[in-house]
Amino acid sequence: MYPPIYQCHNGHTLCSTCKTRVHNRCPTCRQELGDIRCLALEKVAESLELPCKYCSLGCPEIFPYYSKLKHETLCNFRPYTCPYAGSECSVTGDIPFLVAHLRDDHKVDMHSGCTFNHRYVKSNPREVENATWMLTVFHCFGQYFCLHFEAFQLGMAPVYMAFLRFMGDETEARNYSYSLEVGGNGRKLIWEGTPRSVRDSHRKVRDSHDGLIIQRNMALFFSGGDRKELKLRVTGRIWKEQQSQEVGACIPNLCS
Repeated sequence: MYPPIYQCHNGHTLCSTCKTRVHNRCPTCRQELGDIRCLALEKVAESLELPCKYCSLGCPEIFPYYSKLKHETLCNFRPYTCPYAGSECSVTGDIPFLVAHLRDDHKVDMHSGCTFNHRYVKSNPREVENATWMLTVFHCFGQYFCLHFEAFQLGMAPVYMAFLRFMGDETEARNYSYSLEVGGNGRKLIWEGTPRSVRDSHRKVRDSHDGLIIQRNMALFFSGGDRKELKLRVTGRIWKEQQSQEVGACIPNLCS
């Protein structure tokens, strides 16, 4: 029980959350509950130190009751949410579990290596609102990355967007960089940035425009032909930033 803790006239105690659920009636003796606080139990609660609820997943931290809940919302050991964006998937787990889940349940393409060359084809590119998310998982530097490609409406303009997410926490994601390139007909767009952690939902990344955004007219121009079919080739690479001990600068560690 977390304070405030209440008691009925017979001394039975319950927390404020349960008090609202029992419609102000003591669940033990059915007496009407008032607003009598049990200060003795509240003092006991204030002295307690409790383990994080993710201790079974590896978190070693112990907290006073009043900071435990806040920690658990940010704990690095809390389970990750499935990064698949094609449906509202509620599966959670650690990274190895989610990689197997993406491969076996969502049939996501898995690739090894730090470079990619993907072709996205759509026969009717004007159906932006019905476009399907595409997801590919890459394994390099001993880590997993999710490459997303999506069509959506940006204001009144239909656009396509590609971006990379890191399967791990934000602090680890900052150790990596990536580039994306798309072009055709002698023109080219290039994006370079840091992958976002899968702690951030795909919708949050999309709405922050943190990736390569291609206007539909430009995408059709890149596709060539009669501009009635989308044929985009997106290439890119991932590299790890290493800290130079002499000058303290980041130098890229490229993966062949």
